Amino acid sequence: MGAPWRATGFLGALALALALCLGGFPASAGDAAPRLGAAAPSGALPGKAMPGLMAMAPAHGGPLTKPAPEEAEPQDGAAPAQSEAKPVPPDASPTAAAPGESDQNSTPALPPVNAALKAALEARSGSPGQAALPRRREREAIAAFYALRNFAPLWFSGGTANAAVAPATLRLKRAADDGLEGNGFPNAVSPETGAEITRADLSLSDAVVAYARQASGSRLDPRMISRLIGVEPEVADPAVILALVASAGEDAGEELRRFNPPQKAYEALREKLLQLRRGRVAGSGAAIPAGPLLRQGMRDPRVPLVRARLGLDAAAAEDLVYDTSIAAAVADFQKANGLPASGHLTARTAAALSGGASSLEAEILANMERWRWMPRDMGETHIEVNIPDYEAVVIEKGAVIERSRVVVGKEETPTPVFSDLMKFLIVNPSWNVPQSIIRKEMLPRLASDPDYLHRLGYEVLSRGGHLVVRQPPGEKNALGRIKFMFPNDFAVYMHDTPLRKLFASAKRAFSHGCVRVDDPFHFAETVLGQGWSESRVKKLIGGKERYVYLPKPLPVYLEYFTAFVDESGELQLRDDVYGYSRRVKAALGLQG
Repeated sequence: MGAPWRATGFLGALALALALCLGGFPASAGDAAPRLGAAAPSGALPGKAMPGLMAMAPAHGGPLTKPAPEEAEPQDGAAPAQSEAKPVPPDASPTAAAPGESDQNSTPALPPVNAALKAALEARSGSPGQAALPRRREREAIAAFYALRNFAPLWFSGGTANAAVAPATLRLKRAADDGLEGNGFPNAVSPETGAEITRADLSLSDAVVAYARQASGSRLDPRMISRLIGVEPEVADPAVILALVASAGEDAGEELRRFNPPQKAYEALREKLLQLRRGRVAGSGAAIPAGPLLRQGMRDPRVPLVRARLGLDAAAAEDLVYDTSIAAAVADFQKANGLPASGHLTARTAAALSGGASSLEAEILANMERWRWMPRDMGETHIEVNIPDYEAVVIEKGAVIERSRVVVGKEETPTPVFSDLMKFLIVNPSWNVPQSIIRKEMLPRLASDPDYLHRLGYEVLSRGGHLVVRQPPGEKNALGRIKFMFPNDFAVYMHDTPLRKLFASAKRAFSHGCVRVDDPFHFAETVLGQGWSESRVKKLIGGKERYVYLPKPLPVYLEYFTAFVDESGELQLRDDVYGYSRRVKAALGLQG
């Protein structure tokens, strides 16, 4: 399920980069091919997010060096070449050999432009304290990539930009469309001197790498948001970024864009972001006038202004009806801005809209960023549990084939965010009570009621000095009649529950962390597939635990999205149950 720029690993990234360096890039006249005599490094560079050619980078502050040339094999019957070095006069230039002379042991002189690039890379690698560690690592990886090319320019040939420069630059200028920070690279230029080519080439390489790494999730470490977020962005390798984009020619902009999440849900949020921004521009300077409270179905001359401010599709100028779509968008805006989410255009709502839609925009951006944490390939068939939406869905070939309400963890016992594989389900499960629940909930009750656990049918024993509590299968079991297993480090799963009334609540954060499913046997029929009807699964109820294995492990994603676009194209907002969205916005500088 990995992204192509991560699935390659070190050797794959090296092979890709070398192949593209040798045959995939336009080279300026006189550019020397990278030398292949040095052995490939055997280890990856520290930092899991940057595998691949970063291992080729020198130590901080060290000079960049070329791989040593291979020793030539003597031809049949020929004497071995002499290796005695000739002395060089102190005032002689190493590049000023007499015509016809060659020193078999000397390194061939670099073309002037290559030499300028090499010097520039050495200069900036010699000041490790000037940039943060991740940025230094990026630069080291870029330097290693150029070293493989013998420091030939990547984007310019003879002072002329190659076909990839204009489309790549255009995509960089549109970085904000994906909520990314642009590097401000200027329009394509025609540098002439070695210094100009060096600056232009390195600037574009830096900007392309920065964009692609942001797009693939380098900006935030999810574990800094919460230790219960167990996902890891598939951050792109700098060498592979440069290899793919620079070799794409006129498709370089599209190649660069593809480092953003490919999921339709991300694209839908992106489109809502652009709609909001277009509406803000269209409505800039035009405050929504005071007037009566508007409810759905009412007509008012302010309606077109409200549409523009919310980025809704423009309706006919004479359409003044405050319709369902406007009311829904206003309700979402109210949620995002801490207003009562009535969907009515109140005086406070009109004032907030007149000041812009920054809070709603920030919410969309925070959710777009969380999509960067998700695997690029989530599997043709998979399960998604969106914690703030209290819903689980089974998706097959992009379509929802099963939808179920769920109960998730309380604020003090959150459901973790992670993914794993569902492998089997258990009918008639027993419940081995977690030590945290025994310690925090059961022991205080035992202090006042020593018979409490036995009276409720729990089995109690001591093991290794710890109290062990087990609830046997039965209709009162806390896990209900069935549980869905995807073994994971958080020890959570999906299961039935005897507390059916909880599903009637709109906000369903009641559990200790596991996910309780509303109609578990129908859900089981869907995940087990052909041959396992709901009625057949129910026939297993009673007696001991019964294991049923899925025909193929099914990916499960426990997600956290407070903003998403539904099947009808409407933006939906949900409460930030655990505060993760607020923390992401703060980390990205989107609030305060």
